[in-house]
Amino acid sequence: MRSVEPEAQAADRTARARIRDAAIDRFAVEGFGTSVRTIAADAGVSPGLVMHHFRSKDGLRAECDQYLLATIRRLKRENVRIAAAGQTFFQRFASAEENAPVLGYVLRSMQDGGPLAREFIAHMVDDAVGYAREGVAAGALVPSRDEAARARYLTLSSLGALLLEMTLDPPSDPRDLAGIVRRYLATSYLPMLELFTEGYLTSRRVLDEYLLHLPDTEGS
Repeated sequence: MRSVEPEAQAADRTARARIRDAAIDRFAVEGFGTSVRTIAADAGVSPGLVMHHFRSKDGLRAECDQYLLATIRRLKRENVRIAAAGQTFFQRFASAEENAPVLGYVLRSMQDGGPLAREFIAHMVDDAVGYAREGVAAGALVPSRDEAARARYLTLSSLGALLLEMTLDPPSDPRDLAGIVRRYLATSYLPMLELFTEGYLTSRRVLDEYLLHLPDTEGS
C-alpha cells in the first residue's frame, strides 16, 4: 500500500484544523444547531470532507470541545503568572480579541450543558475562591461563611448575565463577541461596585432570620 506523501498529510491536517476553527466560530455565533454545510462553506471545503475528517457533526463538536478544553487549561496556567498583577482569569480571557470565539463557544456550551461548560465553570470558581482568600487575608474582602459557595454564586451570576446579553443581542460575527463583553463590563461595573461596596438591604434582619434555620452556623 502506497504511503501518503508528506505534503498531502500536511494539507490534510491543515484542512482539519481549518474546519475545526470554522466550526468553533460558527457554533459560537449560531449555536450547535448550525449545519455541516454552513461550516464547510466557512472553511472553504466540501461537506464530504468534513464527514471524512470527523464522521459526523457530533464528532466535529467533540474535537472542538477537546481543543477548547486544552486552550482553557493553557490560559489557566498562563494566568497563574499574571495573578500578581491583579487580573482575574475571566478579565484576561474575556478582554482578549483572539479569545472571543472561545468565549462564545463556552457560553453556547453553557446553554447546551456538557463537560466543556462544567470544566470552564470549575476553573473560574477555583480562581474566584483563590482570589477571595487572598482578598480576605489582605483585609480587602469580607470573609464568607462558605467561600466556595460565594465564589460559585458570583461566577454563575456574572456568566449568566453575560449569556443573557449575548442571547438578547446575538453577534453576527465571532469577533463581535469581544465587543459584547466590553459593553457588558461597562454597563455592569457601576451596579456591581455599588452592591459590593455599599450593599443592597438597609439591615441584616433577613440574613439573621435565615441563619437561624441553618444547622451548625453561627449567627454572627
